[in-house]
Amino acid sequence: MKNKVKFLFVFAAMMLLTSLTVHKFYVSVTEVAYTESKNRIEITTRIFIDDLEKGLEKKYNKKINLATKEEIPEAKDFIKGYLNQRVQANVNNKTAEVVFLGAEVENDVLICYLKIDFSEKITTFELYNNLLTEIYADQQNLIHTNINNTKRSFLLTKSEKIALIKY
Repeated sequence: MKNKVKFLFVFAAMMLLTSLTVHKFYVSVTEVAYTESKNRIEITTRIFIDDLEKGLEKKYNKKINLATKEEIPEAKDFIKGYLNQRVQANVNNKTAEVVFLGAEVENDVLICYLKIDFSEKITTFELYNNLLTEIYADQQNLIHTNINNTKRSFLLTKSEKIALIKY
C-alpha cells in the first residue's frame, strides 16, 4: 500500500511539473508605415536573435554567432539575403523592391530596418512574410501597418503568409 501511495505521489508531482514547463513562443513583429515626406514605406522587423540564427544557419549551412564577439563577417549579408527571400511586397499590384538598411541589437532581439521607395498614392499593399516558418511550424509573424492614415494588424503563419490591404 505504501508503494502505491508513493507511486501516486511521484506520478502526480511529475504531472504537475510537466504541466508547468514553459513552451517557447515563436514570434516576430513587423511594423509598416508610409512616410509621405520621405516618399517611402518604412518597415521595422523585430526577431528573436536565437531564432533568426537558426534560420540563417539552416539557409547558409554555417555557424553565424549573431550578436556575439564571434559573429562572422558575412552575418549582415546573410541577414539581408534571408530577409529579401522571406519579406516581400507588392504596392499597387506591382512588385516593390524591399531594401535592407541595417540592423541593431536590443536585448535578445534583432531589429531590422527596411524600406520601399514609393511616391504614388497607395491603393493596395501586399506584404509576404514567412520569417522562420521553415524552422518552427508554430511561428507567428505579427504585422502592424499604418498606410494612408489607416491602421491594420495581421497574424501571419506558415499557412497564411500574405497580408493584403486595399484602400
